Amino acid sequence: MLKSPDGGLRSVPFPIEDPERIPARRYYDQAFYDAEVEHLWPHVWQMACREEQLQDVGDWIEYENVGKSVIVVRTTSGVKAFHNACRHRGVPIAGGTTIGSSHATAHGNCAKSGFVCPFHGWRWNMDGENTLVYGKHLFSDRQLDADDINLIPCRAEVWGGCVWINHDDDAPSVKESLGPVADRLEAHNVQALRAEWAYGTVLPANWKIAMEAFMEGYHVMQTHPQLHKPMEGVYHDPFDPDVVLRKEGSANARRVAVEGVTSQQAVEMQKHHLALLSEGMAGMVHAKEVEIAKSVSHEGLSQDPNLAVPQWYGLVMKHISEGLRQRGEPVPDLLAVAQSDPINAVEFLFPHHFLLPIFSSMSAYRIRPLGPESCFFELWSLTFYPEGQEPDPVMEPIVLPFDSPEFPPIPRQDYSNIPIQQKGLHAKGFEFMRLSKDMEGLISNFQRILDGYLAGLPQEALAKAQHQLGGNFDGPIVELWG
Repeated sequence: MLKSPDGGLRSVPFPIEDPERIPARRYYDQAFYDAEVEHLWPHVWQMACREEQLQDVGDWIEYENVGKSVIVVRTTSGVKAFHNACRHRGVPIAGGTTIGSSHATAHGNCAKSGFVCPFHGWRWNMDGENTLVYGKHLFSDRQLDADDINLIPCRAEVWGGCVWINHDDDAPSVKESLGPVADRLEAHNVQALRAEWAYGTVLPANWKIAMEAFMEGYHVMQTHPQLHKPMEGVYHDPFDPDVVLRKEGSANARRVAVEGVTSQQAVEMQKHHLALLSEGMAGMVHAKEVEIAKSVSHEGLSQDPNLAVPQWYGLVMKHISEGLRQRGEPVPDLLAVAQSDPINAVEFLFPHHFLLPIFSSMSAYRIRPLGPESCFFELWSLTFYPEGQEPDPVMEPIVLPFDSPEFPPIPRQDYSNIPIQQKGLHAKGFEFMRLSKDMEGLISNFQRILDGYLAGLPQEALAKAQHQLGGNFDGPIVELWG
């Protein structure tokens, strides 16, 4: 437990005193950002890279965040990570890139040459052991002890097809931190997904503003009208009749309240909706899944569209599972895992990673701060491939301006809101975000856990609170510390 000099918890700048109100200055105040850099990021599991980016022994990739650079490398004994600094004068031994630049991700293979400091030529092997000090006779013996010249290891764990790093050796493991949602995602075989493409952009907004845009579906009606209008007046949500992107349970199921629409028409609307999601987000609903869904007829379904739609979704899951398995893809039995291990349309993995599943493929987001009012946002399309037919790994994102028309439609629409929201936070009299207690609870729950890190609560309590974030998309504000 991290304590202040007098033995108590640290004070938090602009703390959350009302769970329904988030102080606006948390999104731009330098002192709050500095507290995050000092007390949040050094103690949390950060998604550093996808595991397939380290295919061969010696493959390495740089992960950089809030001024700290880590080299992740595949060795003969597994994946390891090292702090990226020469033990001589501190120069990065590999990469040294700046996230958000046109060259956002440095990578390579060190199996033959090892890591070589570009300043004075000191060398290390893939296990971080120093293999050369140029002009060794020039140094005192005590300066050449192994502990003094070997690379400093950084904690690393593999989970969910990704490598995660943590600067805190005492933090609970990745799975202990994520909680039950990790098991549910594993049941959906998340560890076998592969990236087919990746994009990145610099957003002129605080990293939390960028993340919170994806913690609720309340914005869909206005921000993504193409998803709402085709089914306007047909699909209704218990919280807000205008929200149509809400999932039940695992859920390819929808709450349905249909008037004047036949079962056939309701099914056709769903097919159109899935096609729009695929066009807008790619991995969230993959084109191959849409192709299968379009082939599933309404014939034999209930004449009641309220029953026909969930019946049809069940058939779609069955056909996707069977069809993609026949191609050799490691797709789980979607109907079975929808019952045994339900997941939401958006799953947030604290503190900066999202997975967005509907059927078998997924989209993924990662957001890293660049300062109080800037962040680097990456998105991936993830899908399954037959064994032996996997593509070459995507080693770095295509970095575009945030207003580039080359982004898929859905993130492009979100990116149009996020920068102007950041400006609005500075408006006179705007003191708080005012959250829905029933549908924007994930934002409040996330922010209050962040306060726990800044205050120095015990790691075990923080991990237990994080468990409540799984499945909380479009969910309520919850009690975290009871």
